Amino acid sequence: MSDVDAYLAAVPDARRAALTRLRELCRAELTGFEEVMAYGMPAYVRPGATAGEIAWANQKQYVSFYLLRTDVRDAFADRLAGHDMGKGCLRLRHPDRIDFLLLRDLLRATAAAGPGPVC
Repeated sequence: MSDVDAYLAAVPDARRAALTRLRELCRAELTGFEEVMAYGMPAYVRPGATAGEIAWANQKQYVSFYLLRTDVRDAFADRLAGHDMGKGCLRLRHPDRIDFLLLRDLLRATAAAGPGPVC
């Protein structure tokens, strides 16, 4: 996809509302970040940075939320425990039950952390 609007337009109806809400949350909380398409998915990059710190994607069986800052992920280890999580990917299998408060807090922590390494 060439941009996030086109990406969302191609998402199945059952997930579009959740992904649209996730996009709105990213845009609200990641002030100053640039929204780009990277590796075929929406990503959020600080000005001057070469890599995104947050990204999300519609997968075949879940929505992926990529939290690419290990320091933020470590700080939220207790709240992320019990979630389906890979190295940097939170797998959200039920779009109607996404914990947007947790995602908001992760986004706020990412923005507040300042520039840092990504995994």
